[in-house]
Amino acid sequence: MKEALKIISAAILGSALTVGSMQVFDLGGDTVKIEHTNGIPSQSTFFKDVDGKTINFDFTATAEKVMPAVVAIKSTVQNKPTSYGNGLQDEFFRQFFGDPRPQQRGFSVGAGSGVIISEDGYIVTNNHVVRDARDVEVALTNGKTYKAEIIGLDPSTDLALIKIKASNLPTLKFVDSDQVKIGQWVMAAGNPFNLTSTATAGIVSAKGRSINILKDKFAIESFIQTDAAINPGNSGGALVDISGGLIGINTAIASPTGAYSGYGFAVPANIVSKVVEDLIQYGSVKRGILGVSISTVDGNVAREKDLSVTDGVYVNDVSSGSGAEKAGIQAGDVITSVNGKRVTKSPELQELIARRRPGDKVQLIVNRDGKKKEFEVTLMSNAAETPLVSSSKLGNIESTLGAEFETVSKELASRLDIDGGVKVTNVQRGKLGSAGVDNGFIITRVNKQTVTSIEDFKEALEKANGGVMLEGVYEDVSGSFYYAFGM
Repeated sequence: MKEALKIISAAILGSALTVGSMQVFDLGGDTVKIEHTNGIPSQSTFFKDVDGKTINFDFTATAEKVMPAVVAIKSTVQNKPTSYGNGLQDEFFRQFFGDPRPQQRGFSVGAGSGVIISEDGYIVTNNHVVRDARDVEVALTNGKTYKAEIIGLDPSTDLALIKIKASNLPTLKFVDSDQVKIGQWVMAAGNPFNLTSTATAGIVSAKGRSINILKDKFAIESFIQTDAAINPGNSGGALVDISGGLIGINTAIASPTGAYSGYGFAVPANIVSKVVEDLIQYGSVKRGILGVSISTVDGNVAREKDLSVTDGVYVNDVSSGSGAEKAGIQAGDVITSVNGKRVTKSPELQELIARRRPGDKVQLIVNRDGKKKEFEVTLMSNAAETPLVSSSKLGNIESTLGAEFETVSKELASRLDIDGGVKVTNVQRGKLGSAGVDNGFIITRVNKQTVTSIEDFKEALEKANGGVMLEGVYEDVSGSFYYAFGM
């Protein structure tokens, strides 16, 4: 990337008011003068953007460029079931199972923001803005509204990709977020509190920040922290540099009240770009993993572990059969560099690995017992090191149903007083989402056939002829629930 910002001049453009007109009022002997000016004193700094164009520092040119590419999003979500039978899909039940009972579930509408990244309608936003949405509406700054299709979701980074049917749309360009510096000016654009097209400004306060807000098993948090005001409704909006380049997607705030209290957090553009590419090309994110449990090295850890370094990423454990184990990484190693880039804390390592796909090779430098060692690690996929069932095992069923599945553990089955079952995870586009199934639903029967494992589930689906009725439970909701769809 070209040098992002260059200060080329700073000048006082005005030091005194230029009076344009004056009004004088006589109020019983007291004279009141009200003056109107044709100009105001201003001090401005000029920058060169990445294309070499000279722009003013006051964010007006930035806002003019950015705001048309930031959209407002409304998501209609079917409320989570709270009583027996709320999950019934009546039309399918009447068609396939003859159940005439009318059952309805309530709906709620959420609001957020998004950023147009292609002229033909691809928009990036947050996973939590459109997750579980049955209807997504996008409003542009010109007043036009569109129904959007969810292309893909990535809970690990809280990102989502949606698309509208439109052309010649204004867009924002990704910039290299590695080049973002602490202290540089940034602008946040979005729709806080349903106040459309709102811009706020601040500086980059920190990088590589983890705030433990994402609850996904493979969560990746390496946020850009900013003091630009971000509030509910800003989620999915743009964080841009002074030239209008997209450096991140606003995602979270640190607040005891739920409103702005000083700091907001954005997913770096380099992570966003990789997630978007995968969702467009594959429909899901292909993310390579090292296969290690890690923690950040600081002074306390260094003393406790008797380390010769005071920063880096400490390897607590290495997964059996992982790429890290095969390459020779050991528990107790301190990773200090990835592909030539220094890493001083866990989020930095997570971010660099998150940009890679299974099969990619990375060069790691580690400190082992005070000695520098270099390793080449071939990254593996999540499925290789988790109990989640890979799509190859379920054939096309996973993609058709739009979710991932795992066999319920014996401990959980015992606690819920069931023989076993198959838990639904990572619901995305597909038949389960359309039927109203939520993450965490545990399938116990398919078309009245008991299922206690992935193999039972697959066998029952293969036998289904036309309609499928799922029966099951949720861990945190009492009662049984039913969902139906057609194959």
